[in-house]
Amino acid sequence: MCGRYTTTAPRPVLEKRFEATFKAEAAPNYNAAPSQQLPVILNTEPGQIQLLQWGLIPGWVKDLKAAPKPINARAETLADKPSFRQLLQRRRCLVPADSFYEWQVTAAGKVPHRILLQNEEPFAFAGLWDEWIDRQTGEVRPTFTIITTEPNELMASIHNRMPVILQGREAELAWLDDRVSLSDHQHLLQPYPTDLMREYALTTRVNSPAHNDPDVLAAA
Repeated sequence: MCGRYTTTAPRPVLEKRFEATFKAEAAPNYNAAPSQQLPVILNTEPGQIQLLQWGLIPGWVKDLKAAPKPINARAETLADKPSFRQLLQRRRCLVPADSFYEWQVTAAGKVPHRILLQNEEPFAFAGLWDEWIDRQTGEVRPTFTIITTEPNELMASIHNRMPVILQGREAELAWLDDRVSLSDHQHLLQPYPTDLMREYALTTRVNSPAHNDPDVLAAA
């Protein structure tokens, strides 16, 4: 799974990298966690970076309190689940990031790791989004989930899943493009090349989302 990540690059860097403009202010985030409002680029508005809540609330949900709010969706089963299949067809998004965290189970307990690209540059997770409308107040709540896939060699020793990092700008644009076929969209959901990534162990400071500062990134 992917349950925590970072988006620390300055606003101008992200805007240039993704050829999009922030719609609202967003501070660097060293410990992005579910339920937070986080930067996302929607297929319907590829020129804007918007803030959406992490944890998908499908538009068909009636009981908001009882509904699951998945933070991840498995790439292998997207087309098999009606709710995800519809979003795969019409509501895809990019989730800008520059690293993510995963916890390795060891005899001594869970050890947090930070995983990033070798060049430390920003990248985009493949995601799905939807809008839930409060039928009483009319409030529109957009939310998103991050797609995961099988781990590459680097990740396999840490966890049995990894988030889908789209492989380059061409793949990002194809993911947002409604003219691309469903099968071609699914083909983009591959493990990122191992030799382009690196990781290191962190202190347990990262375990709490309340710790959201550069010190979280310090190696153990």
